[in-house]
Amino acid sequence: MAQPALIPSRREAAPAERTSHDELLAGLTAAEAAISPKYFYNALGSKLFEAICALPEYYPTRTEAAIFAAHQQAMAQAIGQGCTLIDLGAGNCAKAAALFEALQPQQYVPVDISTDFLHQSVAGLQERFPQLPMLPLAMDFSATLALPETVRQQRRLFFYPGSSLGNFDPRQALDFLRRVRAALPLGASDGGILIGLDLVKDARVLEAAYDDAIGVTAAFNLNLLNHVNGLIGADFSPRDWRHVAFYNGRQQRIEMHLEARRDLIVRWPGGRRTFHQGERIHTEYSHKFTEQDILGLLDEAGFGNCRLWFDQRRWFAVCHAQAR
Repeated sequence: MAQPALIPSRREAAPAERTSHDELLAGLTAAEAAISPKYFYNALGSKLFEAICALPEYYPTRTEAAIFAAHQQAMAQAIGQGCTLIDLGAGNCAKAAALFEALQPQQYVPVDISTDFLHQSVAGLQERFPQLPMLPLAMDFSATLALPETVRQQRRLFFYPGSSLGNFDPRQALDFLRRVRAALPLGASDGGILIGLDLVKDARVLEAAYDDAIGVTAAFNLNLLNHVNGLIGADFSPRDWRHVAFYNGRQQRIEMHLEARRDLIVRWPGGRRTFHQGERIHTEYSHKFTEQDILGLLDEAGFGNCRLWFDQRRWFAVCHAQAR
């Protein structure tokens, strides 16, 4: 993904840059400071997340992969072949590529917020699958799903693995799923969504996954500050902060924060904020789901005919649902 560049003056900034700038400043100056988890993913952040996925504590990636491996043919039977595969948060595109043989997509549309990493990934993938038309889209799909006309209308399948839906709060998750439904042609019951969702489980398992023993997740969280420095010209020093992660059972979510190690002042052009020792910046929620949560959300968003596949421990689920 793209290395962050300093934002030009407000008058000269592109619309997407202005949006990021304004969003970051709003979060940093809020009563309870927050930075969206989408800003984890600069070039280093993307590499650190790949490393997280290989950690023994981080079960979601390998558990979801095992579900796809065990049930791929059943998924292909439910979905059918020849879809337009729209991969949201594609990253290195590996999860979608593992489904190419079974699904035989007619077009692959990887979508990611970080331009360089996306195009590098697609370039390598195109060499492996030269006959498959690929259309990489660099966009913030958390805000809009306005797809260009070059994306086929026929048999669109939105692919959203990794339980990324859990980064939204319940209201936002429903709104997001409704945007996915709206991006499918009206009356197109052959379109749908294939989504991976992490399930509620023992808090010790969850907390270890987000606070690993060797500190890769901590480095991932702290690197967000470097990205913000580049985007808005701030002077965060990661050594002044520590990674905090815990499971909030009442809200069914992991919470990740950055906590100030001492009293300090962070500055950026035109502004500053004082943080006191122990004060936190919220960086991520990762909501966990029950089977009833999944079915209820999809139904309310306009999807039906849901099929669910689980791993043996029922730690994770993959769901296919059709547009109604």
